[in-house]
Amino acid sequence: MDILIVDDDKNFIETLEDGLKLKNVEAEVRVAKSAREALDALAAAVPSVIILDIQLPDMHGVEFLRLIRESERLKKVPVVFISAKYTEPADRSEAMLAGAGAFFSKPIDIDELWKELRYLLGRSGGLDNKK
Repeated sequence: MDILIVDDDKNFIETLEDGLKLKNVEAEVRVAKSAREALDALAAAVPSVIILDIQLPDMHGVEFLRLIRESERLKKVPVVFISAKYTEPADRSEAMLAGAGAFFSKPIDIDELWKELRYLLGRSGGLDNKK
């Protein structure tokens, strides 16, 4: 499994990586701190899942998701939104309508995130690790 985390918060990324390790998730985790870095990473390889912050320094996360949903290579990759700021029902609705598989508010519960990732990856056929 290959996870792309798109978030500019270094502490959140470290916490998320540590949480996934504690869940014994066997995954290659790649990190992008902006939409531009994420697009470069996506040009190099298609991940099993994308964990995407809605508030990126160079583009709104929903706009980024709409952009990648236009790509034949990327349109079926599950995307999980995370946000500390955008937590209203309208924000969640906008993200889901753009094609997100799930939406979590920070701080996130790693058990709930892993449960959702397993579900989304099972639906997309991208789940190698069923722990």
